[in-house]
Amino acid sequence: MFAPWADPAARPLVRFDGVSKRFGTATAVERVSLDIFSGEFFALLGPSGCGKTTLLRLLAGLEMPDDGRILLDGAELTTVPPYRRPINLMFQSYALFPHLTVEGNVAFGLKQEALPKAEIASRVDEMLALVRLEGFAKRKPQHLSGGQRQRVALARSLIKRPRVLLLDEPLAALDKKLRSETQFELMQLQESLGLTFVIVTHDQQEAMTVAGRIAVMDHGRLVQVATPQEIYERPTSRWVADFIGEINLIEGSVTEVGRSGTVVASAAGRLRALSPADVTAGDVVWVALRPEKVRIALEPPPVEGENCVAGQVADIGYLGDLSIYKVRLDNGIIMKTAVANVTRLVERPINWDDRVWLTWSSEAAMVLTR
Repeated sequence: MFAPWADPAARPLVRFDGVSKRFGTATAVERVSLDIFSGEFFALLGPSGCGKTTLLRLLAGLEMPDDGRILLDGAELTTVPPYRRPINLMFQSYALFPHLTVEGNVAFGLKQEALPKAEIASRVDEMLALVRLEGFAKRKPQHLSGGQRQRVALARSLIKRPRVLLLDEPLAALDKKLRSETQFELMQLQESLGLTFVIVTHDQQEAMTVAGRIAVMDHGRLVQVATPQEIYERPTSRWVADFIGEINLIEGSVTEVGRSGTVVASAAGRLRALSPADVTAGDVVWVALRPEKVRIALEPPPVEGENCVAGQVADIGYLGDLSIYKVRLDNGIIMKTAVANVTRLVERPINWDDRVWLTWSSEAAMVLTR
């Protein structure tokens, strides 16, 4: 499994070392330290204004840090101008030249370097084949679809063979279906080239799909850096848990800590979680549950006890593959559960206003301390 970040001896390709960036009195990036390794598909994820695009522009050389260092393969980049860095940035708008053909756009960077015409033509053909635009060389951008323009911009960014390709919301202009298809194309392209890709996105699903690791950002700081699976299954805070997917959060107080798990007394009842947590009796914590891990039934379980709550169905959302049930518990708390629609016809054994019981395993529950 490709996981250089887990090897203490591995040397990062990109290193942010205590980097900060301020615009007047506003701090966009605050003391960020982060390692990105060669061959990674890395995502910077967060809400608008969290600093992710600023971090990308700092790496590209379009902004200068106020504090800290940025290193590429051990060499500091601070004094290196953008055009000297072996880094290319693909802009969200694609920034294609409307007066140039597809091949003219793709070849632009190589012509600026005055490479031989034969080499330019060969490399343009190679790139167009790579992004599956072989028959579009003579077209201009206005005669292309959004997905095709995105591929032209990608080919132009890759043709100079950068060490790192930076992608700033590259799929934002595409419709949902094309966006989903292009995510997998990007993954295949990155894997076949063996390059380091760093993508900026506010789309949690997109980051979870394409990236091997994700840095979640908020207010200019790194909140958590981990694989998609770790961030989803083991978030380090309520903010991360809530930002990545849907979550149920139940506040309570720790009553027991032992080998059989952490027991929490809450308004919903006695809850047990097996997830590791650095807590002691009396600590205020939150039990976090993903909706798909919560079971819903019209009948109570044979033995009611821990991790069992009752309530009334307040709302139902049909999403095609899933149905989302919102249940108002007897204490007023709203919990969500997700049920897979495994048959072609929509059958609703559980309807609005039905009294239901929600249960879950101790392994499904997470204990969050902040």
